Amino acid sequence: MSLPFLSAEHAQAFILVLLRVSAIVTTMPVFSERTVPATIKAALSIIIAVIIFPLVASKIPPVAQFHFLELLFYMLGEVLIGITIGFVSRLVFAAIQLAGNIIGFQMGFAIVNVIDPMTSGQVSIIAELKYLIAMLLFLTVNGHHLFFSAIAQSYEFVAPLSFHFSGQLMQLIFDMSKEMFVIAIKIGAPIMAVMLFTNVGLGVVARTVPQMNIFIVGFPLQISMGLLFLGLTTPLFIRTLQGMFSGLEGKIIMLMRLM
Repeated sequence: MSLPFLSAEHAQAFILVLLRVSAIVTTMPVFSERTVPATIKAALSIIIAVIIFPLVASKIPPVAQFHFLELLFYMLGEVLIGITIGFVSRLVFAAIQLAGNIIGFQMGFAIVNVIDPMTSGQVSIIAELKYLIAMLLFLTVNGHHLFFSAIAQSYEFVAPLSFHFSGQLMQLIFDMSKEMFVIAIKIGAPIMAVMLFTNVGLGVVARTVPQMNIFIVGFPLQISMGLLFLGLTTPLFIRTLQGMFSGLEGKIIMLMRLM
């Protein structure tokens, strides 16, 4: 006995939905980390695709009408939709890590690196601390729900097999990439200012009291001042992150409109 919903046409359409969903799941924060097993990512992608498929099945054109190379090109477009949506959030977390690296360098932690389990690379210990705080806050404000809703909304803005990479989309991605450095400076600016004034003060002391070994005194002083103001500016850091996470939805919708 053959079931109508298990036909070859439905299977091909489901694969198209699974491609877009899996691309978003594997690039969104938290779930895209290497510490999350691949089986979890695959299972989550399949579950979401099964839920979404009945809602979007009528929008998917018959796959049989396309040639193989043409279909392959459209399948690549479905993957690019998911990667582009996840890329926006990755820029925010990349800016946070960049700010942490800048702060760690200013504090004298340039050689105090740890292995980041998320990327398997060496990062500053301050960058890792800020990254973990940002990830916890992302889950606290239900930022992951935003990407689950973006999966459903993407089919409203970008119909299946209709992805178009326009010049405006490329310009928007460049602007968001440029904004990453601005966000990093905003996050690290208070600590950078404190470290600047601390170094100026140490320079004045070195000129007025040449007998003092400024290197022995300055190194622990920089670390102490950095950690002190790192704790004092944590509420400002959290408010900044909340503003960035709340603005992700508008950026994602703008991206999907340009697709």
